[in-house]
Amino acid sequence: MAGFNAGLNFARSYYVATAAPAPARPALEGLVKADLVVVGAGCTGLAAALYAAKAGRSVVVLEAGRVGWGASGRNGGQMIPGLRKGAVELVKMLGVERARALFDLSIEARNLVVGLVKDHGIDCDLSLTGHLLGALKPRDMAAFEAEVRCLNEVMAYPHAHVLNAADALAAVATPEFCGALVDDLGGHMHPLNYTLGLARLAESQGVRICEMSRAVTLDRHAGGVRVGVEDGAAVEASHAVLAGDALLTGLSSRVNRRIMPVANYIVATEPLPDPQSLISAGRAVSDSRFVVDYFRMTRDGRLLFGGGERYTPDPPADIGAFVRPYLERAFPQLRGVRFDHAWGGMVSVTFSRLPHMGRDGPVLFAHGYSGQGVLLSTLGGKLMADALDGDAAPLEQFAQVEPAAFPGGDVLRWPLYVLGMLWYAMRDRL
Repeated sequence: MAGFNAGLNFARSYYVATAAPAPARPALEGLVKADLVVVGAGCTGLAAALYAAKAGRSVVVLEAGRVGWGASGRNGGQMIPGLRKGAVELVKMLGVERARALFDLSIEARNLVVGLVKDHGIDCDLSLTGHLLGALKPRDMAAFEAEVRCLNEVMAYPHAHVLNAADALAAVATPEFCGALVDDLGGHMHPLNYTLGLARLAESQGVRICEMSRAVTLDRHAGGVRVGVEDGAAVEASHAVLAGDALLTGLSSRVNRRIMPVANYIVATEPLPDPQSLISAGRAVSDSRFVVDYFRMTRDGRLLFGGGERYTPDPPADIGAFVRPYLERAFPQLRGVRFDHAWGGMVSVTFSRLPHMGRDGPVLFAHGYSGQGVLLSTLGGKLMADALDGDAAPLEQFAQVEPAAFPGGDVLRWPLYVLGMLWYAMRDRL
């Protein structure tokens, strides 16, 4: 899967084209000893490294490619408060007390990210303009009303409201929406620049980041762990954090069985003459499909649009041509618009669509954010660092809802997942 991710044109993405300068960091050499070894230099791994280093630990981060070149730097940049399961679903699934605890942590994730950006001056096009979820079917509106009531009355969260069809059309110029749910605490940002900012913060606390250092072995011993990379170099540490998400392979069967890597494709248009005419308040937008379309405007007036589903491990020959029908379905007025960037990458989902976080002896892990990783990934990293420092209760809140393993084992779990996704995609179309 790592090779698949690397082949999806990210080097020519909008994010790389507009990224802040970043140094090339040397690969790991020889045997290094540290208090903590982190696998993955995305937001989860970098946040874990940052907060562990702040607590006085020596930290080495191993990254197979470059900092932020996994899901953390490829995604749609949508800051959506909450979890992939809405408040109503969470309460039905977990009961009020546990649902409220997880929801509160998800709002902590939003505040954590916003605080890091503002307190440390991370230049990542932060736009706190809200998130709009568009209703595609009239029955979605009843669900949205119930969600707002649950957010207000159960979660004590008064920041969401429903728009009728006319107001939804005024907010987003698409013929598809018959209404919408708006969360005023949502927003969007440049995720690669945010991730690069986290890397700089971590290094300022003494963290050592090793690029082009793919972890291939994880061995436990009486004193902790030893993580080896492809060329034979290794890190010995008291603890390890696994933060590779969809690209983490071979190091932990417990982790790998509970995530499914899925392909994600995005385009950025040429700068548009009147961005406000498409999305009037500059919100991040997604829709109520199971296979979601999502989009927003960039700082320089481009529509950044992600959409479509693909269920084979091979990328489309032309990513722009693959995404175009979905964009033009949402915005027929943009038919034939030029795409300046088109790219993709791997993200991970879990069976329950809730994150998989926890601890297995000296090894901690957090991944499977299921589309909500822009905010939850930084929280996942911090919760693991906090657990190492003795505050394990928040991480345990997620550990108690560990997603089930995908059925089918190594051989059948992918085809069974594909069958399930095809079913939901068919429901979307019907």
